[in-house]
Amino acid sequence: MKKLYFTRHGQTFWNVENKICGATDIALTELGHQQAIETGKMLKKQGIQADEILYSPLIRAAETARHISEITGIPGRMEPRLKEQNYGKWESTARDGLAFKKAKEDFCCRYEGGESMLQLAQRIYNLLDEIQKEADRKTYILVAHNGIARVVNSYFYEMSNQEYAAFGVKNCAVVRYDF
Repeated sequence: MKKLYFTRHGQTFWNVENKICGATDIALTELGHQQAIETGKMLKKQGIQADEILYSPLIRAAETARHISEITGIPGRMEPRLKEQNYGKWESTARDGLAFKKAKEDFCCRYEGGESMLQLAQRIYNLLDEIQKEADRKTYILVAHNGIARVVNSYFYEMSNQEYAAFGVKNCAVVRYDF
C-alpha cells in the first residue's frame, strides 16, 4: 500500500508560552529534543521504514528530523515547501486569541504580511501530488508543523472549515496516510 508518514516537530519555547510560531524560527526545548529522540526510537522499534525524511527548513523541524534520522538511519533532505505558514502580524501572539481564531476563518486572508491558507495549501498539495507519483516506489516521512499537518490531513480527508481549523497534531506524534 502506498503510504506517507507525517510528524510534527518537538516542543518549542513558544509552544510552552502558547505563542504562534508560524514562519518564525524558534528552537526546540530540551523536552522537544527528547520527544524527537523518542519518536526516532519508536519508529525504529515499530519497524516503520521510509526511503527519505523530508523536513521543513525551520530549526525546530530540522532538529527533529536530524534526531529521527540519526536513530533510524533514514536519510533526510530539507524541503522548503514544508516551511510553516507565515501568519504575518499574528506571529508571537497567543495561539488561542479570539482575533486570531476569527482571522483563521478567512482562507484568503494573508494575515497582513503573511501567507493565506490557500497559498499554503497550493504549495503543500503540489508537494503531495509529487510524492503520490513516487509512492509506489518510495515512502517518505514528513517532519513539519501543525499548520502543515492541517493541510496534509485535508489532502487525504474531507474536512469542514471548522474541522480544518480545529485539527492538530501533538508534538512528535506520527500520523500515517494512505494514498
